[in-house]
Amino acid sequence: MKAGYVALIGRPNMGKSTLLNRLVGQKLSIVSRRPQTTRHQILGIKTTAQAQIAYVDTPGIHQHRVSRALNRYLNKAASSALLGVDVAVWLIDGRGVRDDDQLIWDKLAQAAVPTVLAINKVDLLADKKALLPVIDQASRSYPLTAIVPVSALEGTNLDRLEQVIIEHLPESPLIFPEDQLTDKPMRFFAAEIVREKLFYYLGDEVPHQLTVEIEAFKEEKGLARIYAVIWVERPGQKKIVIGKHGELLKRAGQRARLELEEFLGLRVYLNLWVKVKPGWSDDERALKQLGYVA
Repeated sequence: MKAGYVALIGRPNMGKSTLLNRLVGQKLSIVSRRPQTTRHQILGIKTTAQAQIAYVDTPGIHQHRVSRALNRYLNKAASSALLGVDVAVWLIDGRGVRDDDQLIWDKLAQAAVPTVLAINKVDLLADKKALLPVIDQASRSYPLTAIVPVSALEGTNLDRLEQVIIEHLPESPLIFPEDQLTDKPMRFFAAEIVREKLFYYLGDEVPHQLTVEIEAFKEEKGLARIYAVIWVERPGQKKIVIGKHGELLKRAGQRARLELEEFLGLRVYLNLWVKVKPGWSDDERALKQLGYVA
């Protein structure tokens, strides 16, 4: 039996969360087209007959806009995921290694763990031969354990990726109970699902200045009562999130409630409230109060 931790690391929007969900076979990380949707380390555990793999999804690492406290937190959360892992999966796309990737490689080299380069989004390439120079450049530039082209969206070549990962895990008894899927509480996923639906309807109108806090989560007789606060930084953002006649908030809430019912296996009563906390995304104390602790 083999068991160990595997960090999924890369630039924003490389498909780390989609890959985690595919590998585990359960939606644990929210996804959107916006960079840095993932804000926390998210553990997804997969147990097979031969191995237990604890995948760690991470925020995207970047070198720009790190002056704000939230962006510094995101980089710190991603970097700290490399502490104590057994394997790292470094995600890029078919365009190859970019400027921000050197910062990522420096962190990988410092961690000194076997690193598998996963070239994601190959489904977007009309000509797969375009991967050849990308593979050649990466293999010459970095001492990688393996290079595996994949499509997290379509599930292409993920069996091969998992096989390579297992080959480099240590022999070990199970780290977690066989049926455990994650280490996050239900209220964490409730907040994430609400945030995902808001991102879907808001587009780019309210960027990082939105977060969700669960004030109460109660289960009673097949019903989950969830009370959530949506924090923004300015009154104008509050109006945008609520929408005309409250329609945007209502639509996002309905979609979140349906997904929560499927996720929890319970009927859900979801109460959403939008409040203003000026400058929360650049306030270290406010970030900790809202659960941003790396």
